Amino acid sequence: MDIDLTPRLSKKTYGGDGGSYHEWCSEELPMLREAKIGAAKLALEKQGLALPSYSDSAKVAYVLQGSGTCGIVLPEATKEKVLPIKKGDALALPFGVVTWWFNPNDAELVVLFLGDTSKGHKAGKFTNFQLTGTNGIFTGFSSEFVSRAWDLTEDEVEKLVRSQTGAGIAKLKDGQKIPEPRPEDREGMVLNCEEAPLDVDIKNGGRVVVLNTQNLPLVGEVGLGADLVRIDGHSMCSPGFSCDSAFQVTYVIRGSGRAQVVGVDGKRVLETRVKGGCLFIVPRFFVVSKIADADGMEWFSIITTPNPVFSHLAGRTSVWKALSPEVLESSFNTTPELEGLFRSKRTSDAIFFPPSN
Repeated sequence: MDIDLTPRLSKKTYGGDGGSYHEWCSEELPMLREAKIGAAKLALEKQGLALPSYSDSAKVAYVLQGSGTCGIVLPEATKEKVLPIKKGDALALPFGVVTWWFNPNDAELVVLFLGDTSKGHKAGKFTNFQLTGTNGIFTGFSSEFVSRAWDLTEDEVEKLVRSQTGAGIAKLKDGQKIPEPRPEDREGMVLNCEEAPLDVDIKNGGRVVVLNTQNLPLVGEVGLGADLVRIDGHSMCSPGFSCDSAFQVTYVIRGSGRAQVVGVDGKRVLETRVKGGCLFIVPRFFVVSKIADADGMEWFSIITTPNPVFSHLAGRTSVWKALSPEVLESSFNTTPELEGLFRSKRTSDAIFFPPSN
């Protein structure tokens, strides 16, 4: 596989006073097309409203910063769910859901979207269908069709369809109202990864929260798993790979560090520095490892299966600990003494390795 794996930053696609929408494109990040993954960010300013829309792709949304309100209408539902959302929230958005997003606060609200575009119009890119605004669906229908559908006069249709001058994002005027969020609507829809029980917690090493069908059943409909990983300064994330034919799509939230990816025939296909805002994708079965800089590093990843399984190649849970001494000696063509030394290391550390003192 000879594809550029270099991490990339997103680019602004559209926006205005209410906020902006940013995307990663497959021309700059070819693995998006290869993995059939879409990636985008929504940034809303105070009083910014992302107008109701649906997408051609199932997604996981993750709130990177700020707080606000999300409206969700599930397929065939007769009432919307109005959720309060905050930093660390992860939401699974299956096919067919209509969503809107609103920021009532001074601080910017930023939401990351990662999803499967294999059934979309364009591999590696989300196609969003706006219900209102200058590019809304009903601007394309004739007034006659819309008036018949909505049981309004053609003049009333013109006023209703043409009044919103925003495209995708609008800024509400003083006095315009949005429904108050209902905390009970979060049930079964949201998992806050910063507050959820830790799946892995290694002192001075790192912490992991895994998003799967157990703690958020909707990810089963989306067909994606996800995790939030936070590693401490100078810690290492064990070399490992997804052993269920899944791609790993990683967005670096904060911090910085180094990453290496090794593929077929032991070829190192990526050696780079990563920092907050970067996105990169690890091909199926390729092995990846990261080492954080002094301030540590935090990233959110999706894996293209709802219940991912990983194999690690260092640490207490690695394949090396399972293999017999005789096989290791022969495979490495080494002495029993060196094999014994190798086996004696990393007997308590798993996945994350704190820096040596």
